[in-house]
Amino acid sequence: MRFGAPSADGGRFAAAWSDLAGVGRDHLRGGYSRHVFDDADMLLRQWFTEQAERRGLLVENDRNGNVWAWWGEPGTDAVVTGSHLDSVPGGGAFDGPLGVVSALLAVDELRLRGVTPAKPLALACFAEEEGGRFGLPCMGSRLLTGAVDADQVRRLHDGDGTSVADAARRVGLDPTTLGPDPARLASIGAFVELHVEQGRLLQSADASAVVGIGSEILAHGRWRITVKGQGNHAGTTRPADRRDPMIPAAAAVFAARRAITEHDGAVATIGRITPIPGGTNVIASAVQLWLDVRHESAAVTAEIVDSVVGAVRDEALAEGCTVMVQRESMVDRVAFDTVLGLQLSELLAAPVIPTGAGHDAGVFSAHVPTAMLFVRNPSGVSHAPDEYADTADCLAGVDALADVLENLVR
Repeated sequence: MRFGAPSADGGRFAAAWSDLAGVGRDHLRGGYSRHVFDDADMLLRQWFTEQAERRGLLVENDRNGNVWAWWGEPGTDAVVTGSHLDSVPGGGAFDGPLGVVSALLAVDELRLRGVTPAKPLALACFAEEEGGRFGLPCMGSRLLTGAVDADQVRRLHDGDGTSVADAARRVGLDPTTLGPDPARLASIGAFVELHVEQGRLLQSADASAVVGIGSEILAHGRWRITVKGQGNHAGTTRPADRRDPMIPAAAAVFAARRAITEHDGAVATIGRITPIPGGTNVIASAVQLWLDVRHESAAVTAEIVDSVVGAVRDEALAEGCTVMVQRESMVDRVAFDTVLGLQLSELLAAPVIPTGAGHDAGVFSAHVPTAMLFVRNPSGVSHAPDEYADTADCLAGVDALADVLENLVR
């Protein structure tokens, strides 16, 4: 592995990164807001299509809004790599797009090496990995694998009231075809996803390491908690007459924080709170909040959710409010393919690390041999504008991905 002197072309990387830099800028939050089927997402899909076609790849859109670019004819035992182009609201530049850009440059690198794949090789961009628009992470890969009910997905709505079905229809995708794609899934022989690291576990494992190999994804889920009270005037309503749902909502924030100290290795976060109607001089009639919990054990994850919800219910009872809890997603611990992982570890001599972040690779791991590569993130920041990876490290990641693909397509 040539970590010291990557052979990938830094000029091509810089050009690709420059192409993406202005798409989906969020001037209010900072960073990027790119969500499935919105203008930014469609521009990025067009960019990927053009880049793939310039390389002579065959581009197709599947029934679930995922984009595929094939080197050679599509066929069985295909090696697939790629990631996603969408972001969280106000997200960083690297989460998702790094894996897509690296896949394109890995094809260039393989051609420079004179490699002709003996197996079909595909680059894929998966739809709505972050769940930033419709609240369902890994929507495209879950639909493809049958991990989620298509009717349920079609009925999901974004914050403006647009359904998945309507959003798909507006960009030329037939929403009635959403759902499992068993033939495509059966054609995949291996899936490898490259991603910027989201944290500093790689640095902890080996301070000099540039690229790491994923071992597992921690159990994680999202829950929507709705607290209903009574809307009223902020200036004229006596304390005794208030049924303020913001009080139980505040209890959730503190309960989630306590869970981090009470359960080793756990993280619990209230990342979004939406008061209704949202006026400064109004006691809210309802508050919606979203809880994100992650731990290596699904049982501990459930225990944390119960403790946070319990704290909310206690405060709601005292405040005269009601509470409704809806699980939006839950994924048990995912272990990546052991044989493929050992193969990559021997090939790259890179540290093996877990991750607390969900990925499309985690969805595919239940069906096909799956692996992940992580590129060093010196800041440790992700899902925020300060997310960063050095260009030399990204090029080393391209080389690592090319090494892996070359080994797999023989």
